[in-house]
Amino acid sequence: MFMGEYSHTVDVKGRLIIPAKFRESLGEEFVVSKGLDGCLFIHNNKEWQNFVSKLMELPSGKKDARQFSRYFLGGADNVTLDKLGRVLIPEVLRKNAAIDKEVVVIGVGSRIEIWSRERWEGIADDIDAEEIAEQMALLGI
Repeated sequence: MFMGEYSHTVDVKGRLIIPAKFRESLGEEFVVSKGLDGCLFIHNNKEWQNFVSKLMELPSGKKDARQFSRYFLGGADNVTLDKLGRVLIPEVLRKNAAIDKEVVVIGVGSRIEIWSRERWEGIADDIDAEEIAEQMALLGI
């Protein structure tokens, strides 16, 4: 399980150091894709295959299903860690997530999210702990 928050920078070539705590669970090769809310997702290969299997089960005759597949599969790439624990984030994905230099890498259970520092600060500022507590109570958590 991935958890924690880490601040990093992307170098001029588009490489990002993956936090050491995440590397063992990711393996040397994994998938970076467009995420939701303006971030990127990282999935290890097992979780990615589970996700893709669910997408493939959706009826291709439904417009929403086709859009999901285009968004996530068309906006994904296999990446490999280098010897220094860095991964090259494709330019198209960096642009999609407005990632320039400063990023926040967070673990959220079965995946990792990569946020531009600016976007993450906006999201983090909007988190309301009292509202979360109320929703958790409604869900029985």
